[in-house]
Amino acid sequence: MVVPASDLPARVRIHEVGARDGLQNEKGAVPTEVKAEFIRRLAEAGLTTIEATSFVHPKWVPQLADAEELFPRVRELPGVELPVLVPNQRGLDRALALGADRIAVFASATESFAKANLNRTVDESLAVFEPVVRGAKDAGARVRGYVSMCFGDPWEGAVPLHQVARVCTALRDMGCDELSLGDTIGVATPGHVQELLNLLNEEGVPTDEIGVHFHDTYGQALANTYAALEHGVTTVDASAGGLGGCPYAKSATGNLATEDLVWMLHGLGIETGVDLGRLTATSVWMAAHLDRPSPSRTVRALSHKDQ
Repeated sequence: MVVPASDLPARVRIHEVGARDGLQNEKGAVPTEVKAEFIRRLAEAGLTTIEATSFVHPKWVPQLADAEELFPRVRELPGVELPVLVPNQRGLDRALALGADRIAVFASATESFAKANLNRTVDESLAVFEPVVRGAKDAGARVRGYVSMCFGDPWEGAVPLHQVARVCTALRDMGCDELSLGDTIGVATPGHVQELLNLLNEEGVPTDEIGVHFHDTYGQALANTYAALEHGVTTVDASAGGLGGCPYAKSATGNLATEDLVWMLHGLGIETGVDLGRLTATSVWMAAHLDRPSPSRTVRALSHKDQ
C-alpha cells in the first residue's frame, strides 16, 4: 500500500554498488562473466547507475583484478551510467583507456582508515587525488568523491563533524561533482545524519551534490536514509541483496540492500524506476552463485512468497 509522506523527494536515484563494493569483499573471485551478467540483470531491473568495478592494483583487491576484462563487456548498456573507482593516476589512465566517463575516488575522514586503506595520511591522499580529479574532468568525465568513516571509525571512535566537512569541501574544491557520505561501519543514527548534512550545507556543499552510503551493522541504514530524504537528499547508495562490507574495516557489515530501500521508497510513493520483482530475482540468482542466501529481508520475504 502506497502512503506518501509530505516533504520527501518525488524521485530518488539509486547508486547501485553491488557489483563493485558488494563483490570486492567476497573471499573468492567471482567469474568475470557472472559479474557481467549481474550488471546486465541489474540494468534490466531498471537501475541506471551501476558501479561496475575498481581499477585498483590486484594486490590490494584481488576480487576486482579483472576490471580490464569486465568493463568492455558492459560499457555499451543503453541508458546506464557505469562509474568505476580509481585509486590513483595509474587507475585513472586504465579506466579512461577503456572509455569510462564516470570516475570515483575514495577518501577517508579519519587518519587511521586513511592509513589502513590508502597507506597515506588524509592530506597525502587528498594530494594524490587532486591531479586524478583534474585529469578525469579534463577528459570530460564526471567525478564522485567517496568519503569513508563519516560517522565513526573502528580505531578512533566517533568522528568530529568538522573533520568530515573538511575532507568533503576539499574534494568538492578540487572538482568532484558529487560526494558520497559513507557510514563505513554502520554506527550512524538519524540525528547524527541530519547534523552532518546541516553542517555541510553551512560549509557551502549543496544537498543536490550529496549522496549517502549506509551500512546496516546496527539495523539503522533505512532509518538513516529516511533522515537524509527528509533533508532533501535524492541519491542513495545501495547494494543488490545487501552484498558487501569493507576489506579494511572488519566491523563493517553489508551495505543497505537495494531491495529493502526500494520497498521503503515505493511505499512512500517515491519513484525509482526499479522493478522490484526483477531486482529480487537478480539477487536470488547471485546468491546462488555465491552459495549463500541473501541477507536482504525483502529478498527473503518476496522469495518465500514465490515458493
